[in-house]
Amino acid sequence: MKLIDSQTYLNLAKAFAAECQARTRYEFMEYGMRYNGYKTMAEIVDSIAYQEFNHARMFYTFLQKASTKPIDNIDIAGGFPFKEKWEILDNLKFAADDEHVEAHEIYIPAAETARQEGFTDIADLFDMTAKVEIQHEAIFKELYQQMKDGSLYKKKKEVVWTCSGCGHTTVGKECWDTCPLCGAKQGTALLHLVSISK
Repeated sequence: MKLIDSQTYLNLAKAFAAECQARTRYEFMEYGMRYNGYKTMAEIVDSIAYQEFNHARMFYTFLQKASTKPIDNIDIAGGFPFKEKWEILDNLKFAADDEHVEAHEIYIPAAETARQEGFTDIADLFDMTAKVEIQHEAIFKELYQQMKDGSLYKKKKEVVWTCSGCGHTTVGKECWDTCPLCGAKQGTALLHLVSISK
């Protein structure tokens, strides 16, 4: 079977569209976080947005290999989420939910289809991408939980707090309101904020 005649071809196009949209939604989230003084959280989300860009790039690369001629249009129908507004806490939950759906309801089944159609390399791409999306889900859940329960800057055990502005470190259960060395605000100063439980 030729890739251009397969369901996998359409799945690649849907995945490309989904990754492009996820990247843009995360850039909106990142903008809101920076605007509200959550620089470190914004940097975490920005790195996820960049990973989504690279997922889109890989899906696009396989699409381009489907034909030696330019592909004018791929007619696909797909549902894409438009839940996010401008509330950081809600958006973290929505992002976690979206990543779960993407991994379990889109990429894992797409990998199975690709494998059945004989496209092992594309099946592997869908499988590996699903694993990354599961990690994204965990990061968004962790950020959501810490923001919701007030543990973003307060921990039950002592941790190392590091200022991303100047490198000053302190060990304690709470982060400073402003860095004692450079005066950076709490939300703009933290590095290594998120710990994901396995």
